[in-house]
Amino acid sequence: MKFNSKKGSQEDHNTEDKMTCFTEISSLMITISIVIILTYPFLQSCPPTEATKSSNSNHDPLFNYRQSPHFKNSAKCEIFPTISIRSKICNPSLVHISMTLDTKFLRGSVAAIHSILQHSHCPENLFFHFISSESINLEPYMGKIFPSLAFKIYYFNPGIVQNKISSTIREALEHPLNYARNYLAELLEPCVERVIYLDSDIILVDDISNLWKTSLGSRTVGSPEYCNANFTNYFTPKFWSHKKFFRVFRGRRPCYFNTGVMVIDLSKWRKYRYTRKLERWMKIQRVHRIYELGSLPPFLLVFGGKISSIHQKWNQHGLGGDNLSGSCRNIHGGPVSLLHWSGGGKPWLRLDSGNSCPLDEIWARYDLHAPPM
Repeated sequence: MKFNSKKGSQEDHNTEDKMTCFTEISSLMITISIVIILTYPFLQSCPPTEATKSSNSNHDPLFNYRQSPHFKNSAKCEIFPTISIRSKICNPSLVHISMTLDTKFLRGSVAAIHSILQHSHCPENLFFHFISSESINLEPYMGKIFPSLAFKIYYFNPGIVQNKISSTIREALEHPLNYARNYLAELLEPCVERVIYLDSDIILVDDISNLWKTSLGSRTVGSPEYCNANFTNYFTPKFWSHKKFFRVFRGRRPCYFNTGVMVIDLSKWRKYRYTRKLERWMKIQRVHRIYELGSLPPFLLVFGGKISSIHQKWNQHGLGGDNLSGSCRNIHGGPVSLLHWSGGGKPWLRLDSGNSCPLDEIWARYDLHAPPM
């Protein structure tokens, strides 16, 4: 059938325009819907403005963590009323723990915190003092992973040690954040009188309150000692050939201890100004090259032979082994309360590469990292 009238032709033309317009609108709506569907997961996980500055990928590890279970106090725990973070910071009845937070080692830190909470009888009576040099705000990420965790993040300015660090045998040891432990007494509030310092590559399989209860006596620092280690290896021949250097150990019997696990009396530290003593040796190192291992030797020089020796079960160290040769280490004989992957190999890297060591499987039990979909 044909419509030859002008009116019929105009109506037909209008109908075609409406259909074209409708088709274009429908197509546009479909396109918008597809865009929304594709971008919705990103919009859900979009970090705060501060965090966005350092994130160029949706696979940023900051986005890929499962939420930790909520750990509650047992019936025997002391109960504290709901109080402000400020009051918790200054509460000497809480267990105070300090760790560094760095995006490169965040996966290790998260697993360490998870293990501490899981093995604590009174997890709600813990307070974490995190030290970070990141330009982004890590607080919302930590709050999302550990919703019930009591913590504060302190900013450590890398410039404080930038001109005090000398090159070492391993580049990772030169990171300014490795030296944050030197400044805990200044970074943390003066009301914090005692703290446990832990590295990010540790796992606890014991209640951390048992470590907290350790008596330091008249000492400022407590840590497991390893007197069978060859102490001379931690310093260069130049150090041992100059009396003005090695006489620092006169009247002392120094043993090696690992600074990744320390109980510190911050009140005594402040009183005797140990930060300045550590800095003095760092300045000497830049001129004379008396050691090779980054932030450890200054602690040995200041505290070697003058620490409160803690049971070695609290630092089964060296599990990182030699990352270059891929060697695996076993734990030392005796009981184990804390495993420490000090050394070049980190368990999360070895697990991801499919070249893990047997003990890495223990670390994996506490890993909250979720691989990208």
